[in-house]
Amino acid sequence: MQLGVIGLGRMGGNISVRLMRAGHHCVVFDRSTDAVKRITHEGAAGASDLADMIKKLDKPRAIWVMLPAGAITEATIEDLSHTLEAGDTIIDGGNTFYKDDIRRAKTLQAKGINYVDVGTSGGVWGIDRGYCMMIGGPAHIVEHLDPIFAALAPGIGTIERTSERKGRDPRPEQGYMYCGPAGSGHFVKMVHNGIEYGMMQAYAEGFDVLKSKDSAELPEDQRFSLDMADIAEVWRRGSVVSSWLLDLTASALAENETLSEFTGHVSDSGEGRWTIEAAIEEAVPVPVLSAALYTRFRSRSDNTFGEKLLSAMRNKFGGHVEQK
Repeated sequence: MQLGVIGLGRMGGNISVRLMRAGHHCVVFDRSTDAVKRITHEGAAGASDLADMIKKLDKPRAIWVMLPAGAITEATIEDLSHTLEAGDTIIDGGNTFYKDDIRRAKTLQAKGINYVDVGTSGGVWGIDRGYCMMIGGPAHIVEHLDPIFAALAPGIGTIERTSERKGRDPRPEQGYMYCGPAGSGHFVKMVHNGIEYGMMQAYAEGFDVLKSKDSAELPEDQRFSLDMADIAEVWRRGSVVSSWLLDLTASALAENETLSEFTGHVSDSGEGRWTIEAAIEEAVPVPVLSAALYTRFRSRSDNTFGEKLLSAMRNKFGGHVEQK
């Protein structure tokens, strides 16, 4: 299939390359001409602006917007809404607030333009590992775009199959899921990121306790000098708490057990806050997710080893750099 891709940053560029490796054709645009050149060297057709991209795409067009949530995504979709035609499709693969998806879908539907929201997980590793995707929008449009999603998804791989899934939709086993109408994909991804906050915080706090076991405040015969990198490594192998986040933690600690390159200033990109807001609207108690978010706020004034570990994990899975 042919796909336009707008935004060639940490994930947009890799998404384009993974699609082309699977035989799809990409027309790409980014405000950075260097970014466009980098992806055209991989086989994509470059566009000089949005109008040029639209000219280079066959009808009905499909354009994937992979930009930071907020003003830049809003402006780009607004521009596309004035230049695309009925039957074309806009895909937002960033971390957009799901209520914005619902609003956009209604506005675009009046013009005959389809809107699909894709919660995309995989970070900088997705180019090789594949992307876990949670998709919302018109079912028939998502079905039409299935070859794109199938190419981006990780596939079954080496993960043991769930025997009880017989007769269910096969797509979740491949790493992508049709969630429902517009907004549902980003809603599921939003809660995914809220859970991610909680899991990261649990690891961070646990390793902080381990690291502090040699504190001078403890009786001397109760002090242990524990190897953080080895603990992370042994827990990866057969432990109940094993996960990809722990794999990344083990990698970060093996590189530098003191994590001295990190300050422990932990940012939040919005999804954690939105998850808490949704929980309040639904009257659902989420004490772990709330505490994890508030700890990120606190980390910006005083930092612990655990918060350095949070920064290290974010850097490993998403290429996130600490704000200075």
